[in-house]
Amino acid sequence: MSDRKRVFSGIQPTGNIHLGNYLGAVKNWVAAQDEKENYFCIVDLHSLTLPQDPQELRFQTRSLGAMLLAAGIDPRKSTLFIQSHVTAHAEACWLLNCVTPLGWLQRMTQFKDKSARQESVLTGLLDYPVLMAGDILLYDAHEVPVGDDQKQHVELARDIAQRFNSLFGEEFFVVPEPKIPAVGARVMGLDDPTVKMSKSYAHIRGHAVRLLDEPAEIMRSFKRAVTDSGRSAGAGRGRGRALPGNATRATPPRSATRFAAAHTAVRAISEITRSRCRSERRTCGCRPSFAPAGYRAGSARRSPPPRRHRGSGRSFPPRRRTG
Repeated sequence: MSDRKRVFSGIQPTGNIHLGNYLGAVKNWVAAQDEKENYFCIVDLHSLTLPQDPQELRFQTRSLGAMLLAAGIDPRKSTLFIQSHVTAHAEACWLLNCVTPLGWLQRMTQFKDKSARQESVLTGLLDYPVLMAGDILLYDAHEVPVGDDQKQHVELARDIAQRFNSLFGEEFFVVPEPKIPAVGARVMGLDDPTVKMSKSYAHIRGHAVRLLDEPAEIMRSFKRAVTDSGRSAGAGRGRGRALPGNATRATPPRSATRFAAAHTAVRAISEITRSRCRSERRTCGCRPSFAPAGYRAGSARRSPPPRRHRGSGRSFPPRRRTG
């Protein structure tokens, strides 16, 4: 029997996988493949807490599997599978339901938050953590890598395992430990730094950096990110909340500082190039990147401003000099 610790973690196929998912989960999965015995699951049953189109869900499940393989999950080192293909997950959920007090589920923070935004709350939303506990306990997982928002659910799985073991008088289930990554446990939304980057909001342009976004779209998302207290946050989701005035703001990254320095250097070089062309009366055809308006390639002087007809406001081309 292997002495390596066993790891279980899952990811939902619905929504757009984004930078927060990659930094908080997928990147760490790939890095730890040689160290532990890994079970990575695409938890499509968890997606059913909301109405789903069967064909679309099937497509998203297969697409996520392909993306995880592309990110570096190696089937020779880790087990990657789909939750609904293993019927024991649903069976374990029912068995654990029978030993889980209702009050434990009603205390879950995510249930409170999500149910407050819904007119009619489905039982699946309440029972979601028990299915998650079944996922973990089925594989005798010692560690469960999760984001900061899922820690409470892993703690519930621990409570259920300990209660089950106590009721039946033996150490039947391994009691798992949540593993929170040091970096990327809670990546905040670009349009609202008070809200975690979420797949539920990833369809809103500017909220998240999706892994399949084009480079231009990624740059746009970063450029429009909320970084100061004078800009309203969450406008895309109808929140309209102003950022707190005493909130700590992130300092510009080093790349931004380097870009500013490079920008200044290019301006200086352009000015030197333009001055040299003027002084030597060269017609080299060069046009500096930051040449002033009206600068003509191959000429050391600017084009004269257009003439205006008095009273009419119309512009005429400049008079051609003769001689």
